[in-house]
Amino acid sequence: MQVPIKVPNNLPATRILDGENIFVMTERRALHQDIRPLKLLIVNIMPTKIKTETQLLRALSNTPLQIEVEFVNMASHTAQNTPPEHLQRFYKTFDEVRTHRYDGVIITGAPVEHLEFESVDYWDELCNIMAWTKTHATSTFHICWAAQAALYFHYGIKKHPLRQKMFGVFEHRTLKPRSRLTRGFNDVFFAPHSRHAYVKREDIEAIGKLEILCESDEAGVYLVKSSNDKQVFVMGHSEYEFDTLDEEYRRDLKRGASVPLPKHYYPQDDPSKTPPITWRSHNHLLFSNWLNYFVYQTTPYELKEDAQK
Repeated sequence: MQVPIKVPNNLPATRILDGENIFVMTERRALHQDIRPLKLLIVNIMPTKIKTETQLLRALSNTPLQIEVEFVNMASHTAQNTPPEHLQRFYKTFDEVRTHRYDGVIITGAPVEHLEFESVDYWDELCNIMAWTKTHATSTFHICWAAQAALYFHYGIKKHPLRQKMFGVFEHRTLKPRSRLTRGFNDVFFAPHSRHAYVKREDIEAIGKLEILCESDEAGVYLVKSSNDKQVFVMGHSEYEFDTLDEEYRRDLKRGASVPLPKHYYPQDDPSKTPPITWRSHNHLLFSNWLNYFVYQTTPYELKEDAQK
């Protein structure tokens, strides 16, 4: 059984996912459903917002849970790669949602790892959002740079620059197979990474409220959660499509950047060959476990909104 994701009418991702036989319900049709869906807020700070919307909605689709999704864009940053009319039509600002409560929040990555956190132009706004999630979301799922930012904001854990970009598809080990978040994970699985910084294992271990669930010999710590399950930190990009790393690689080459060939990605390390997707099942399981065990089974039936001030 696959129950739909409720999205704004005419969102571009709807047409793509519908072609993949993923049931996406528009607001118009959802009005006739007598179901309390899970309310998710996606804080999308990736530059390619439409692609990220599609990737995340695809990842969230593989459960029997009805999900209602809203998108937030940073008011303190001007997006360069997304049409303004798309943002005006499908996105809200944090000020517009801050009195609402959500079953779950997802905060995406962003290509700003070369900057100190405080140098990012929307850092103060993001800090306000991360503080707000502690009281207004049942659980928050942080991806890549957002995971590093949240570990720094909530726990004071610093990120460290890498000599060379962590770029490719890497083998990981499940350290805690009995955790609800890793339920069904293989002992060994694959996931993509694309980042210029990392967080030290010992710094995470020094925080008694955090638990490392998965790691890679090459890529380092991958999956971390808080002891109360309200925060999940994913250092990679399981939501990526098969060609996302290829697009990033060719984009950086075109810009004249010194970029390594993505590791363990192209067949025979030949960029002319189509890369296979080896992480799809892990991606679906990671998101469905989070939705089921950390959101659906722990969220209150009624979400009470803050009183308007």
